[in-house]
Amino acid sequence: MPAYNLLLDFQVAPTILETSENGKATSNQEMHNVVRSLGLQGPVSAVTFQDGGTFAVFHNEGGSHATLRVYPQGLVTLDVQQWVEEGGEPKITEESLKDVEQKFRRVLSSKKSKRLPFIKRGMRLDPYITTTSEQIVEYDFDRVVYEENSPYQNIKILHSPQYGNLLLLDDDQNLAESDAAYTYAMTGNGREDFMNKDVLILGGGDGGILYHLLQQNPKFVTMLEIDQMVIDAATKYLRGICHDCFDSLSGDNYLVRVEDCVPVLEQYTQDGKTFDYVINDLTDIPISQEPTEDTCDLPQKILDLSLKVLKKTGKYWTHGANTNNVPQKFEEQLKHLLPPVDFLKEVIAIPSYHELWAFYTIWKAS
Repeated sequence: MPAYNLLLDFQVAPTILETSENGKATSNQEMHNVVRSLGLQGPVSAVTFQDGGTFAVFHNEGGSHATLRVYPQGLVTLDVQQWVEEGGEPKITEESLKDVEQKFRRVLSSKKSKRLPFIKRGMRLDPYITTTSEQIVEYDFDRVVYEENSPYQNIKILHSPQYGNLLLLDDDQNLAESDAAYTYAMTGNGREDFMNKDVLILGGGDGGILYHLLQQNPKFVTMLEIDQMVIDAATKYLRGICHDCFDSLSGDNYLVRVEDCVPVLEQYTQDGKTFDYVINDLTDIPISQEPTEDTCDLPQKILDLSLKVLKKTGKYWTHGANTNNVPQKFEEQLKHLLPPVDFLKEVIAIPSYHELWAFYTIWKAS
């Protein structure tokens, strides 16, 4: 049962808004008449600020309302909100708002305006995901495929006609069936030969990396995933990603261990066990945190342990956001690792992410 919001902005020459009191009153009245053409009454409240700006509120008996804000510096905004029954159509339509936009442009002599699509608030199926750079993306989700709370997180799989089934953990986007580019990037983009190699996957509950590796005849793949419910959901609802690799959690050349990776890595370190490749596909993005005590101890610990179980000729892959100086901060961390490492950064467009994603190949310096 959503409320629809529509936002209109008009860039105006400040001189248009700085006329005499009579001229300003005429301009406000003309704008009010345009708002009323949407079937709204008012203003039921109007305020004039010390800088000469104004604010007015309109409404109708159906519960729709609009706010008109005039900034004397040269900006006029109109925000319209209306209630729309789930599956219904808005009474104030896109067409009527296009007409209002043109009328405002004439009244204000505005040469530049912006009308955003309806923002849908309170929908049963929330279409919005926020990217790591705080940008809002509206998806075409048409149904909830699966949703449950595990002991560790909320697990949600939504269907998108464009991207297929998409996995979210605690409402953070993980992977969609369209995102093979992610799996390829996390395994070296075709540059590596996994035949007869020992591989360790940290996380990877969607099964994409495990399935991809098993097609290349590795010696053995060990996967450490803490959440059995993610595996179960992927097995049933993310077949386009994991295919049949979770139908059994063990095979001749692979084993899925459902447990926390840190104690296992510590045990591997004590036992002297090493791998040709370590792939960090944990849900908590390991390179996206500020280097603070609270947020970075665990990712740093996992990185240190992973390098300890990596063979001298081995490679380690990880990933994270490519925004807000995150890669630069992570690379600064890498420069201070002992023993020293070299690395390769690749920036890849993942279809359902709507933002570029950074992938790192890390190896011990010779």
